[in-house]
Amino acid sequence: MIELVSEQRCIACGLCVKVCPTNVFDQIASGLPVIARQEDCQTCFICEAYCPVDALYVSPFADMEQDVTEQELEAVGLLGSWRKTIGWGKGRTTLAKIDETPFIDRILPSS
Repeated sequence: MIELVSEQRCIACGLCVKVCPTNVFDQIASGLPVIARQEDCQTCFICEAYCPVDALYVSPFADMEQDVTEQELEAVGLLGSWRKTIGWGKGRTTLAKIDETPFIDRILPSS
């Protein structure tokens, strides 16, 4: 479930607000998103994946809130970690390029 929006990292682009399938966020006058309906979060990680500055943290625990701070998440490398894991963003390698599963090789176009 969505747990944190970093006010320090956020650039108020509104992508998380636009891509959320369950309308979890509201965008306030300053442009920053706020978690307005956390209980509606489906833990799909779409907002975290689309955030261009790794300003969001979605916890993998869908049914319970976690008490986290931005400092704790940064210290352990979890802030924006899903985006990094899937390889979204400049200079990152996508999962498809590193996956060695034989099935993937059969369905992906050859490069």
